[in-house]
Amino acid sequence: MTKTTIRESPRGRRLKWLLGTLLAGQFIANVDVAIVNVAAPTIRADLHTTGGELQLVVAGYTLAYAMLLITGARLGHVFGNRRLFLIGVIGFTVASLLCGLAPSTTILIVARIAQGGMAAMMVPQVLSGIQRHFSGTDRAGALGLYALALSGGAVVGQVLGGVLVTANVFGSQWRSVFLINIPIGIALVVASLIFVPEDAGHQDRRLDLPGVGSLSIALCLIVVPLVLGRDFGWPSWCWIGLAAALPALGVFVAVERRMAAKTGSPLINLEIFEQAAVSWGLFALAAASSTYFSLLFVLALYLQKTLGESPLYSGLALISWVAAFGIAGPLLPRVPTQLRSFVPVVGYIVLSAAYAGISAFAFATENAAGPVLFAALGFGGLGLGIGFSSIIAHLTSVIDKRFAPDMSGILTTASQLSGVIGIAVFGTLYLSLETDAFAVVTATFAGTAAGAAFAAFLSERRKPER
Repeated sequence: MTKTTIRESPRGRRLKWLLGTLLAGQFIANVDVAIVNVAAPTIRADLHTTGGELQLVVAGYTLAYAMLLITGARLGHVFGNRRLFLIGVIGFTVASLLCGLAPSTTILIVARIAQGGMAAMMVPQVLSGIQRHFSGTDRAGALGLYALALSGGAVVGQVLGGVLVTANVFGSQWRSVFLINIPIGIALVVASLIFVPEDAGHQDRRLDLPGVGSLSIALCLIVVPLVLGRDFGWPSWCWIGLAAALPALGVFVAVERRMAAKTGSPLINLEIFEQAAVSWGLFALAAASSTYFSLLFVLALYLQKTLGESPLYSGLALISWVAAFGIAGPLLPRVPTQLRSFVPVVGYIVLSAAYAGISAFAFATENAAGPVLFAALGFGGLGLGIGFSSIIAHLTSVIDKRFAPDMSGILTTASQLSGVIGIAVFGTLYLSLETDAFAVVTATFAGTAAGAAFAAFLSERRKPER
């Protein structure tokens, strides 16, 4: 199917349904990153889990999700994006059912890991589908909505988790946060069969199993210590794992170079990182994303633990962020072409200014909750939305078409991995401070976002001529 412009094509309505189907998959995957956080106390009381087991219930999903995204992208390239999207949706739905019916903590942990793995099969096909079926201003608009699904899913997860657990639907307590995925998953399977076009994939290419193994080990050495380290008191095995991650990445690079020379079908084409525009753009994306995921964690602690607000209040506090983030996507296609190169930089500068404003307000008052905070969060959401959507559009436009599957997996992995790293770093900083913790951490967010703006500027300057 050739790329089509929505406004001009008689099949425009079908393309809108296609986009809606793909984005729904992205959205529910991100909802389940956060939805369990609110349900965790109820799970612990019902299943009598230990603290470590509860951490695995929460983190097992993230671990599998972050580790397998690149593999999911390559599987979609080999066997077809539609087939992998359907496998991911069906597997995610079945795993959600197992989570909702789990009679013990062990089964719940296994089901959560399976759920994250299936999400990793589904999610990379979303960006690949947008790249394949949309072009020009329609692609810019689609990427804006894609960014909203990424950002909004985590916030909706926190709010929805609080609502479902509080409502105790049919006496299901915490189980409803998983069981709600069943009707959504069934509807998504039907929509996928109707609206997502078939593609043959490239079955002449083999999956790079040595690459999958070496990358999984390297990511495991990074993600597991960062996700579990803080709650286990940063034992020695965390530091050993992180120290071993760098040589493990070196092994992965060596495996990929050998595979590229031998078969021409590595898990990741490392040539993509030889473009300075791509490297700087990914750094900008990762830096800004790390502040957002950390904000979800830090803001919830500040509002609930420090100020005594409810979990529902802390979730609703981010509505202004998500609403403003959603405005950014539709605005991008309206920006004149000659000005678009400045858009990522402007977005991240606005984000940095919003964080600086929140920090200054938190330093000036003992209770930073209320209209001023919500307004500042709105500006932050607008800045991140502009920066995120435009940097993805930039990165997907500067690469050769043969690198599209690589970019799909790399972008989603960079976003998730930076979130894990950000929560570990900024979350540890927040918990280590006795006074003005929220003000100090949001000030570091401001500096990190400013760094993202500078990286976006360098990425645009290094864009290759076409």
